[in-house]
Amino acid sequence: MTAKDGPAFRPSFRRWPVISALGVVQILAWGSSYYLLAVLAAPIARDTGWPLTWIVFGLSIGLFVAGMVSPRVGEAIRQNGGRPVLALSALLLSAGLLTLAIAPVLPVFVAGWVLIGLGMGAGLYDAAFATLGGLYGRSARPAITVLTLWGGFASTVCWPLSAFLVAHLGWRGACAGYAALQLAVSLPLILMVLPRKIATPPVTPGAMPANARLAPMERLVFILLMAIAVLSGLTVTIVSVHLLTILQGRGLSLAEAVALGALIGPAQVAARLLEMASGGRHHPVWTLAGATGLAAAGLGMMALGLPFVGAAIFLYGAGNGIFSIARGTLPMALFGPDRYAPIMGQLARPALIAQALAPSVGAVLLSVGGADLTLDTLGLLALLNVVLTALLWQSARALR
Repeated sequence: MTAKDGPAFRPSFRRWPVISALGVVQILAWGSSYYLLAVLAAPIARDTGWPLTWIVFGLSIGLFVAGMVSPRVGEAIRQNGGRPVLALSALLLSAGLLTLAIAPVLPVFVAGWVLIGLGMGAGLYDAAFATLGGLYGRSARPAITVLTLWGGFASTVCWPLSAFLVAHLGWRGACAGYAALQLAVSLPLILMVLPRKIATPPVTPGAMPANARLAPMERLVFILLMAIAVLSGLTVTIVSVHLLTILQGRGLSLAEAVALGALIGPAQVAARLLEMASGGRHHPVWTLAGATGLAAAGLGMMALGLPFVGAAIFLYGAGNGIFSIARGTLPMALFGPDRYAPIMGQLARPALIAQALAPSVGAVLLSVGGADLTLDTLGLLALLNVVLTALLWQSARALR
């Protein structure tokens, strides 16, 4: 182990219990926050009479709050390990969901999303990746890859669960049910399975170690990584929110649009399985290149109006699937374990803020230019990400 690898002694915690526990925690965290309103928004609007746009805007508020706190989350994980931070996330998500469940008026509902946003910032992928990086150092790549496989099933598990809860308990009961799952499942898994922080030399709160500051070339690489994360967050969220509208704007029926949109999930899982099968024998920058290239190919095919819409969506989904792996593994390879957690937090802020703005940006594009302008814009953003990845590739070579 070199000096850049951090502590000379890093315990080899049993991985499968830790990854499996984090996998369940990620499924419930994503399902009770990011994917919650996909099923609940319409029932909430029918029951309360609140504007649907404001109900959905709650998620944007949550993502914005998550982005604002992400750098502090990364620093907290560096100093204290991921266990207390993830435990706090479960408590915040539960508190926010309970606030939604009892909200008598729209402002209280929005306040609930502020709490959920704090929980998202402390408990979604970036915090989980930082936790694995702290536990396993440079050998965390396989663990991160497997964790993304677990996370890929969040919508598959939680959308039917949300529909079941709404049908039997109403939307308020569904929110309360997810709050209970955070306390009864996620919190115990975090506290009982995740190890405590590895003993390391003390650090001054709020300060990076002397060998953890970014050199000028590293700063350029960091900025490129941040730009790629922002463009990807903007693109992915616009597609997630507006894909069905875009496809219908291209002349497809709702049933056809739903069937084609359903290809994204299997494509993500298939690409992650291929990445896992590779055994991490290639540098993560190749994973990023594959992710941005596949996404650009898929969105480009759709923007050009080519007839193979299913193939285009599958390519896009595959790129999106392995992008999350690249986002978790490339900073470790470039900057090392000592700086991994705070850098992940700093990268997460602009990406999450971009995701918060993306639904509104997509709505404006659709209202101004319809599906064609929206797809053209998405294709250009994806192509720009390919260019940025090439620049990152060249810049990262100077760090080796």
